[in-house]
Amino acid sequence: MEQAVQAIPYGKVSLLPGLFLDRARLNREYVMSLDKKDLLQNFYIEANLYEPATHVHEHWEPGHLGWESPTCPLRGHFLGHWLSAAAQLYAATNDYEAKAKADWIVEELSRCQVQNGGEWVGSIPEKYLDWIVEGKQVWAPHYTLHKTLMGLSDMHTYTGSTKALEVMDQWSNWFYRWTGDLTEEQLVDILEVETGAMMEVWANLYAVTKKKQHLELMNRYARNSLFDAVLEEKDVLTNMHANTTIPEIHGAARAYEVTGEEKWRDITLKYWKLAVTEREAYCTGSQTAGEVWTPPGQLAARLGERNQEHCVVYNMIRLADYLFRWTGEAAYQDYIERNLYNGILAQQNPSDGMITYFLPLHAGAKKKWGTPTKHFWCCHGSLVQAHTIYANLTYYQNDHGVIVSQYIPSTIEFQHDNCPVRITQTKNEQTNWGLRNTAVDSTNRPTSWASDLKMETGSDVEFTVTLRIPDWVQGQPSIKINGEQAAVPVENGFCQLTRKWANGDVIQIELPKTITASPLPDEPDTIAFLDGPIVLAGLSDEERTLYGDKEKPETMLAPDNEREWAKWLPGYRTIGQDRGLKFIPLYEVEDQHYTVYFPVKK
Repeated sequence: MEQAVQAIPYGKVSLLPGLFLDRARLNREYVMSLDKKDLLQNFYIEANLYEPATHVHEHWEPGHLGWESPTCPLRGHFLGHWLSAAAQLYAATNDYEAKAKADWIVEELSRCQVQNGGEWVGSIPEKYLDWIVEGKQVWAPHYTLHKTLMGLSDMHTYTGSTKALEVMDQWSNWFYRWTGDLTEEQLVDILEVETGAMMEVWANLYAVTKKKQHLELMNRYARNSLFDAVLEEKDVLTNMHANTTIPEIHGAARAYEVTGEEKWRDITLKYWKLAVTEREAYCTGSQTAGEVWTPPGQLAARLGERNQEHCVVYNMIRLADYLFRWTGEAAYQDYIERNLYNGILAQQNPSDGMITYFLPLHAGAKKKWGTPTKHFWCCHGSLVQAHTIYANLTYYQNDHGVIVSQYIPSTIEFQHDNCPVRITQTKNEQTNWGLRNTAVDSTNRPTSWASDLKMETGSDVEFTVTLRIPDWVQGQPSIKINGEQAAVPVENGFCQLTRKWANGDVIQIELPKTITASPLPDEPDTIAFLDGPIVLAGLSDEERTLYGDKEKPETMLAPDNEREWAKWLPGYRTIGQDRGLKFIPLYEVEDQHYTVYFPVKK
């Protein structure tokens, strides 16, 4: 299998204080606040192990409602997401509390499996799958079951749980037998009903067991009607439910990694071309309206209350990670960065960690937040996973050294030529508190992002530090090594620093930025404002026309309330307008009305 770079193993990267650590901790609080028996309620009910079942009365209410209600066809989907999140928390941070809770849940799933006859461990009945074969309407049973299977898979991958692997392996026997009894036509039909990433799950299992049965399951769940059209580069995505197809492409991507078959790689790359490269996106970096792909380049008519489903954002970031590891191309990390700030962060409530299913992009929008236990939308699931992956998107490795792919305060530990290396990345605030130091403190809010990377090495060791130069950078980045300017060319979105590194060496990088305009492709006089990769939201409950030169958006906005003690603040205000308007990062918007896109006239 061709792979340009490798992921850093979980636990080798740690977040340091800053925006991303704050949001990760907020998410961890939510993950750990949920009662383990409530998480299992639908599995217990299906296995007839639910304790209140013997004394249910008219006033009884389950602990989890919404899509986790015992009357919802998708009931039980969230537990699999929760297991994945808990497993990644443990792998990334040695969170033994999360692992203990997750281990207990896996044991209980095993108990449910025994009660169900030794194979089935679903939160819904097997007959739901038979119903879709019969053509009856059932809301995405495979999607629901996939979440539990993936949670078990991640528990084995990230915590080493042999019990999780055992439960998953035994459950696979049921799916193998069931799919084996279907005709080819029936199998094609059931794959037209949302299956989640069932193909990816079986690829994961095959990678561990090497059983032919699991390879055959992977191939049975390949949605070839979609894949063949993608290979022919037909636009089969417009108006198609986006989050049905993305997990299916995850299956193709994982199939390439475990089999090395080039067709799976081709499918994945061509899907990206159809979904991203040739389709264009909103200023946030994402797509979709009402959960479906918009027509290529036609976005204006679909601004509304249901733009940018969170699950789509998260799953497209996962897909970009696959493709970056295969190709090493900077564009995938640029995509990830834009979607981290304007999707993952923007769709998490900065106060209580809750999720907004959609990110409205119409004028006068307002985010609709879910609740901890009363909604459990699909995006509650992608929420708890999304905030566990920051650290492992920040760095990658290749044969030459380490790649700094995201500018997030963190540390990484690795070995090069048997020499231990630790790199600490901190954000340089370009500010000083107390005695003014003109070498450190800017007079006004800095017009660059600055990060410092400090080396700790067991001995002098030569390797390459590759720095991503984001696509939003305006002008020439500044790179210094131990205070001396380094003349390093930018090639294909990266700078490469190769030298013998000594303990205490420091890389200082400044990435110049300015306010830029992101026009709607089909309404070029309607623009959004970005500060570097960060979308700015105007605090307005109505559509407002701004006056100025859209080619010089920085002339319409000025810093607002820019400094507080030793901290630069990120707000802006309009200038030269009839009525003033304040702008803040979209990820800071909580309950305010906001507008992202503005018609501009000279």
